[in-house]
Amino acid sequence: MSPREQLLTLLANRSARRGSFTLASGRQSSLYIDARLTTMSPDGLALIGPLGLAAMRDAGWRPDAVGGLTLGADPVSYAIAYASALAGAPVRAFTVRKEAKQHGTGRLIEGPYREGDTVVVIEDVITTGGSALRAVEALRQAGATVAGVLAVVDREEGGREAIEAAGLPVQTLARAAEIIGRMPA
Repeated sequence: MSPREQLLTLLANRSARRGSFTLASGRQSSLYIDARLTTMSPDGLALIGPLGLAAMRDAGWRPDAVGGLTLGADPVSYAIAYASALAGAPVRAFTVRKEAKQHGTGRLIEGPYREGDTVVVIEDVITTGGSALRAVEALRQAGATVAGVLAVVDREEGGREAIEAAGLPVQTLARAAEIIGRMPA
């Protein structure tokens, strides 16, 4: 089984649930994908890092750093940064806070982000695209050039299109339909 097929299987078996759910966007759904159950596991991290790195390279993105809105983007960003170090082409990871700290440096972007960096915004799951676009705005205000958005899962509910309508290309490692097709009965 290819690494991508392994990731799809993990997401289907570990992260996807059927039922009645209210999503972060406020939408109601019969499918919930808690990607963190995969992105925060050792086997998930081991797959996501190299797959994310390859997806960025395939898109022609050569970022200095990767990251997105905490918490969903964090493990994905760290896995990609680690995989990039192993590949000999290090990419730094950062976190975008939901609001600036009220103490210390008062930063909104944490980690080794540098003004002027070319970045890829990371998402665990895209539904409406709102979290990714929020991170994009914070990064642009901090002087970043955003190459695109990379998500582990596209729920296929319009988020990708919203991000693309904002002028950003989107790469995903998995689509909801692919995960649903692998879910246990």
